[in-house]
Amino acid sequence: MLRVLTLSTLYPDATRPNFGVFVERQTRGLAAHPDVDLTVVAGIGTPPWPLSNHPNYLPFAALPQQEEWNDVAVHRPRFTVFPGTGGRFHAAALARAAARIIDPLYAAQPFDVIDAEFFFPDGPAAIVLGKRYGIPVSIKARGADIHHWGRTPATAGQVRDAANRADGILAVSEALADDIAALGVNRDKIAVHRTGIDRTLFAVRDRAAAKAALGITGPLVISTGALISRKGHAIVIDAVAALPGVSLLIAGEGPERAALETRIAASGAADRIRLLGSVPHRDLPQLMNAADAMALASFSEGLANAWVEALASGTPVVIPNAGGARELVTTPAAGGIVARNAEAFARALSDLLAHPPAPADTAATVSAYSWQANCDQLYAHLLRLAGPKRRRLVPPPQSSG
Repeated sequence: MLRVLTLSTLYPDATRPNFGVFVERQTRGLAAHPDVDLTVVAGIGTPPWPLSNHPNYLPFAALPQQEEWNDVAVHRPRFTVFPGTGGRFHAAALARAAARIIDPLYAAQPFDVIDAEFFFPDGPAAIVLGKRYGIPVSIKARGADIHHWGRTPATAGQVRDAANRADGILAVSEALADDIAALGVNRDKIAVHRTGIDRTLFAVRDRAAAKAALGITGPLVISTGALISRKGHAIVIDAVAALPGVSLLIAGEGPERAALETRIAASGAADRIRLLGSVPHRDLPQLMNAADAMALASFSEGLANAWVEALASGTPVVIPNAGGARELVTTPAAGGIVARNAEAFARALSDLLAHPPAPADTAATVSAYSWQANCDQLYAHLLRLAGPKRRRLVPPPQSSG
């Protein structure tokens, strides 16, 4: 058995069921592998008291320290984050908190490899833990962990150092792999590891019936993602407002909600544009199936899972040249890549609505994406890293308390 320790601050819990669902789905796939024994350490960052009593953080106090989440053993150590420090101390705090959990687990049965599923703070923390236990470390990059934390002065050095010290690196797209290399990392040690897709959920279905179930008539555009500036929802709102008779549904929640509501009210299209709030992942297929197009104007991405889900549902996408966009939108059936402004999005959406590709042709553009392929590649990668270092039985140091 390959003993895997997955370290991820991006992982769902009872307070955030949509948080990190793709990490969780990937992890479940690997945990189900017959030759893998996997444990998850999903650290939760909270500020010191009394800030920890803020409504944003208070629900975390009720979460169990350890539980079975979808048949996977998950430990949830709390680590302290200090507001106003730019994340400078996050990784060190995570490593200390995680070690208190991992020390007895390692003493009972050593792990073979650490699988860090987000580059910051998971990556630098994993490097510390890998040295502590004498085991190799893999770090996966997903997008914002490189584009934000890898460029923020307080954390950029930590990201670069972790990348150079990691035994292996995974990236969700070729473009993101190139961005990591641009930090001064050997490109040869970076492998592309694409997301999977659950085809029992995301598949071509009757669009008219899906629209009727939502009470929608006429053309429909959807967008998904947190309501933050990086996602560019304001651009899509302005684009759809300029297209008479076209509706827009945005699934997501975040700090820009009030500003986007004001923008919608001023657009003259408030009867056609709605913010749906946070939508459970299991309910997204209905939106994907009902939509004639997806529009997401992100400033940066790795390779957005939502793009793949839309395409698998037969829904073409309109996106800017961000991250792995050109690796996914390779034919007109997949949609279009446009400039990141409302006018360009409006033109592209208008063209797609007037000349829609066949849904089956759109779905075929992501036929190579599957969770099985994702799992097989991840297992082979981790097994290769573990290699001759497996079961070195390095005694863990005394707990850091």
